[in-house]
Amino acid sequence: MFDNLTTKLTDLFTRMRGKGKLSEADVAEGMREIRLALLEADVHYKVVKSVVERIKARAIGEEVLGSLTPGQQIVKIVRDELSAIMGEERSPLNLDRSPSVLLMVGLQGSGKTTSSAKLAVRLQRDGRKPMLVAADVYRPAAKDQLEVLGREIDVPVFRLDDANPVEIATRAMDWAKSQLRDVVIIDTAGRLQIDEAMMQEVAEISQATNPSEVLLVADAMTGQEAVNIAEAFHEALGLTGVVLTKLDGDARGGAALSIRQLSETPIKFVGTGEKTSALEPFHPQRMAERILGMGDVLTLIEEAEQQLDQGKAEEFVKKIQKNRFTLQDFLDQLEEMQKLGPLSSIMDKLPGAAKLKNAATTEDESEMKRALAILRSMTLEERLNPSIIGGSRKKRIARGSGTKVRDVNRVLARFDEAKKALKLLGGRRNKGRLPLDALNLS
Repeated sequence: MFDNLTTKLTDLFTRMRGKGKLSEADVAEGMREIRLALLEADVHYKVVKSVVERIKARAIGEEVLGSLTPGQQIVKIVRDELSAIMGEERSPLNLDRSPSVLLMVGLQGSGKTTSSAKLAVRLQRDGRKPMLVAADVYRPAAKDQLEVLGREIDVPVFRLDDANPVEIATRAMDWAKSQLRDVVIIDTAGRLQIDEAMMQEVAEISQATNPSEVLLVADAMTGQEAVNIAEAFHEALGLTGVVLTKLDGDARGGAALSIRQLSETPIKFVGTGEKTSALEPFHPQRMAERILGMGDVLTLIEEAEQQLDQGKAEEFVKKIQKNRFTLQDFLDQLEEMQKLGPLSSIMDKLPGAAKLKNAATTEDESEMKRALAILRSMTLEERLNPSIIGGSRKKRIARGSGTKVRDVNRVLARFDEAKKALKLLGGRRNKGRLPLDALNLS
């Protein structure tokens, strides 16, 4: 999402680091470039004015001009100030009672229903017993959509077909208590734009359920308009947090950098994809570092620990040590990597990868998909014993996967390279986790 902003800021900081000493003129030019970069990223002009003034005040002091590493000091100041406007520290959910109610509000199309399911997945992973409430009685198939998602994630969905939203929410609370559900997530109706009827209905649901959290689901693609929406909902309902969706899209990032300061409402989660697992806690400092091209390795590690199967990893290491790596293992590991999301999302979190991302990830993503299609087109016997794959089998595999024989040969060659590399690791009796780059397809 922040690709253009990241590129502009990292280019600026590279030039600044190349100077042994910064003058006030250098700092003034740098501030101008930072201001333009933030405005182009659709950050609200009030936020841009405020943050640039604070950066400049610190940058023209002894902290920078008297430093032996002025370029690095500027980077630190910008990181601190970007983190500050986004809230400094992570704002966790308030789950202070049982059942705790999370009231999901927002305009139609912002992603409330999907975000409700994503929150349920995260809470379930944390040992909670969530339930979903279908309180959107207006949008066609809204209740059906929530039920489908509920079945997919194994979370119960409460719905009533002949009741108003307030009655649905009230009876859902009684059901939650009887079923010992400790978190109730209420998916409310939205409109195409803010109107009095919608606000009144949500206010009545809030009064009836006394929510622990009133969470605005806002679309990052709407840019500064997301800030206006947040301000309106906060004034009417007293928001406690924001879930910012579609951060994996082409949004320029202005909403993430503006909402907290202008609406006084913290961003609690960000949606980073369509999968029900694609919801990240929002860490302001980590996001600031990601914007500056420093990556977000901590989040990547947390995702790996949550998504990857530790049992499979340990079994895989044993196979490496015994030199029993097969095409089936190759397929298993590629499928494990996919759990971390698209390669572009992984590269976003790697330090210094911003300049490489656009050039590499599109080709690598298609290469990964071709490899998976080819491996899945093989029989189990072929994956366990690759030596039997001759010319006729390669043609059949290519037809089955919609690829060409040369693509099959490429995957087999990559497998041989990976097997040799893993044999070397096994020979050194590597006891730790296998690095994912050992299976590099590029």
